[in-house]
Amino acid sequence: MSSLNSLYIKKETLETLLKGVTKKGDKGIELTVAINDELNDYGQNISAWVSQSKEQREAKKPRFFVGNGKTFWPKMEEVNPGDDFPESLDGDPF
Repeated sequence: MSSLNSLYIKKETLETLLKGVTKKGDKGIELTVAINDELNDYGQNISAWVSQSKEQREAKKPRFFVGNGKTFWPKMEEVNPGDDFPESLDGDPF
């Protein structure tokens, strides 16, 4: 299912990321973005953090979260996690 989402990253976090990329001599940084079915206490369902290698995940290294956000289309109230794509007008799902 398609969706439109927004993600907010603080200026201080962007500066920290830029310093790390510059220090390592990298050209950029890879982020992992999770879109959850449930909203948190702030009405957000999206989290983003610096991607980790398999070794870092297995060593339980803490994630460096960069921002949070929300899905704004479709509205979360309009989405049922078990819904499939709507059928075409002739009843054929393809």
